[in-house]
Amino acid sequence: MNETDDLQREKQAGHRQQGDALIVVDYTYDFIAVDGKLTCGLPGQEIETALLTQIRQFMEDHAWVVFAVDVHDPEDPYHPETPLFPPHNLRNTAGRELYGRVGEYYRGLQQRGLPSNVLWLDKTRYSAFAGTDLELKLRTRGVHTLHLAGVCTDICVLHTAVDAYNLGFSIVVHEDSVASFNPAGHTWALEHFRTCLGAHIVS
Repeated sequence: MNETDDLQREKQAGHRQQGDALIVVDYTYDFIAVDGKLTCGLPGQEIETALLTQIRQFMEDHAWVVFAVDVHDPEDPYHPETPLFPPHNLRNTAGRELYGRVGEYYRGLQQRGLPSNVLWLDKTRYSAFAGTDLELKLRTRGVHTLHLAGVCTDICVLHTAVDAYNLGFSIVVHEDSVASFNPAGHTWALEHFRTCLGAHIVS
């Protein structure tokens, strides 16, 4: 087995290589908590342990970790989501804070001084790339493979994955670290990642 085969095998197993980044999408109070404004509910809560494990592993490997977090202004008449969803992840509210143990872990990092390999990214659209400098940040850091986690599988994770594919990034989706309030949408998105985006689906 040659070196290329080894790298391919490790990618399929979800192992991190130099040039990998974990994108944690929208794991916030409003999207996960029981009383969140637009909650994914139990499916989102059930991935907490696996997601935190992924974050810790990337940190231990000194790999890039990006927290891509929705931000909205109340009743913004120009935002396309305003007529579609109730207000959520509003600027300067607790709903935008990272949820549960993931939030506790992030705040712990902040208290000790946020490591240089951890990035917080405000986003105003489904995709973490839309209207942000995420691509520039990733390119300048030599990132070529994105590991996707968070919610919702069939909305913000999906749109981020499609943009990543169109920009030429390799994609790994951690099945045990993504969730949706829509089981059918979740299943469809996982298959779409694999068959249409060439993503590796790993646990």
